[in-house]
Amino acid sequence: MSFLIDSSIMITSQILFFGFGWLFFMRQLFKDYEVRQYVVQVIFSVTFAFSCTMFELIIFEILGVLNSSSRYFHWKMNLCVILLILVFMVPFYIGYFIVSNIRLLHKQRLLFSCLLWLTFMYFFWKLGDPFPILSPKHGILSIEQLISRVGVIGVTLMALLSGFGAVNCPYTYLSYFLRNVTDTDIVALERRLLQTMDMIISKKKRMAVTRRTMFQKGEVHNKPSGFWGMIKSVTTSATGSENLTLIQQEVDALEELSRQLFLETADLYATKERIEYSKTFKGKYFNFLGYFFSIYCVWKIFMATINIVFDRVGKTDPVTRGIEITVNYLGIQFDVKFWSQHISFILVGIIIVTSIRGLLITLTKFFYAISSSKSSNVIVLLLAQIMGLLD
Repeated sequence: MSFLIDSSIMITSQILFFGFGWLFFMRQLFKDYEVRQYVVQVIFSVTFAFSCTMFELIIFEILGVLNSSSRYFHWKMNLCVILLILVFMVPFYIGYFIVSNIRLLHKQRLLFSCLLWLTFMYFFWKLGDPFPILSPKHGILSIEQLISRVGVIGVTLMALLSGFGAVNCPYTYLSYFLRNVTDTDIVALERRLLQTMDMIISKKKRMAVTRRTMFQKGEVHNKPSGFWGMIKSVTTSATGSENLTLIQQEVDALEELSRQLFLETADLYATKERIEYSKTFKGKYFNFLGYFFSIYCVWKIFMATINIVFDRVGKTDPVTRGIEITVNYLGIQFDVKFWSQHISFILVGIIIVTSIRGLLITLTKFFYAISSSKSSNVIVLLLAQIMGLLD
C-alpha cells in the first residue's frame, strides 16, 4: 500500500513538472517561438520533468521522505527513461531536423538521420576509451556503460558552465558592473533604427515599381524555358532584373542591420530597467546577496586551490566554521553538525539555481540572436540535451 502511495506522489509530481516545463517553454523561455513540431515541445517538457524528478528524489533521499524501496525503484526507472531520451531520442531528432533543413537530403532524411545518429553513437562510445569505464561485470549496453559516458559529458559541461556562472554571476547581480545608459543613448539608437526601416521601405517601393514596369513591358511573361533557355537568361539578363538583384541585396543587408539595431535597443532598455531595479529595496537586497555569494565562491576556490597544492583534505567548510564561531560566541545550544549540512546544501542549491538561471537567460538571448524557422527546433533540442546531461 505504501508503494502505491509513493508511486502516486511521484507520478503527480512528474505531471506537475511536465506542465510547468510546458508553460515555461511557451510563456517564458521561448515565448516568441512558433512551435511547428509539437514533438520538440514534448521532448523538452519530458526532459525537464524527469530532470526535476531526479533532483526531487535526491532531496527525498536526504530528508528521508518516501520508502527506501520506492525511492530506489523510481530512481532506477527515471534513470532508464532519461538515458533513453539523452542517448537515443534527442540525438536522433537533432539529426532528423538538421537533415530536414537540407533540400538535397530531404527525400531520404530518415536514412541520413540514422547515419548521423550512428555517427553520434560511435563517438559517444569511443569517449569511454580513455576512462576506466569498461568492466567485465557489466554488459556492453548496460545502464552502467551508458551512465558512465553520460556522466563524463555531464561533469565536463558542469565544469564549463560553473566557470561561466562564476564569471557571469557578478555581472548579473552586482550593480557595480552595470553600464550607464541614458535616455539620449536609447533615443539615438531608436532614430538609427527608424532611419534604417525607412530606407528598407523606400527600397522595397523601388523594387515594386521596377517589377510593375517590367510587367508592363512584357519582360516577366517572356521567360525562356529549357536548359538552353536558362543559359540564355543567364548570359543576356535584362537591366531591370539586374537592378532588382542589387536592390534585393541592399534590402537584405539593411534588414540584417535593422535586426542588430533592434537587439541593441532591447539590450539598452533591459540595462536601464536593471539600473532602476537596482535602486529599489529588492534590488539592493539581491545586490548584497551577489556580493555575499561572490565572496563565498572566491573563498571556496581559494581553499580548494590550497588543498590541491598542499595535498590536504578540508575538514570544515565556511558555513560550518561560521556556525561554530557564532555558537561559541553566543554560548547557545545548537546542533552544528546537523544544521551545517542542511545550510550548506541550501547554499549550494541557491548557487546552482542562480547559475542555471543565468545560463538559461544567456542561452535565451543566444536563441533569439540565431534562431530562425529552420534552426529553432535544433536549438531547443540542444538545450534539452544540455539540461538532461547536467542532471
